[in-house]
Amino acid sequence: MFTETITPRFGDSDGLRHVNNTVIPGWFEQARNPIYRIFNPQFVFEEWNLILARYEIDFVRPLVINGDVTVKTWISRIGSSSFEVSQEALQGGELCTRGKTVLVHYDFGAARPVPIPPAIRGLLSEHLAEPDGSGSLHDRDSTRGGGCTP
Repeated sequence: MFTETITPRFGDSDGLRHVNNTVIPGWFEQARNPIYRIFNPQFVFEEWNLILARYEIDFVRPLVINGDVTVKTWISRIGSSSFEVSQEALQGGELCTRGKTVLVHYDFGAARPVPIPPAIRGLLSEHLAEPDGSGSLHDRDSTRGGGCTP
């Protein structure tokens, strides 16, 4: 599992004084950088070999700007050419947002998906985890209560 700490900026907030829901996909993308580096360690765009096929986000509780956010990222499924990344954003120890992304190993020259090589599959497997049944790796009891105010 990968963990990234994000400090919300003033400009991330909206008129309701919450972190705007359009900000979260960017935070989740930033937290996927270690996974992207498994496929392309130098981040060379001419050698880029992943496409984003799908993402979904559940907004469980509002995030606020006065408290760091911890984004947890793990691999939840590995297929032949695609894999699923699961993520959670927590603030003050409470689950606020969760998401899933499907990424595809892709050959842009041939314009088609390609199998994930065994070496990369092995590296992804090191971060493979399953949720606890609640759709989360997070302790379910700590998700009860008010908002995500730290």
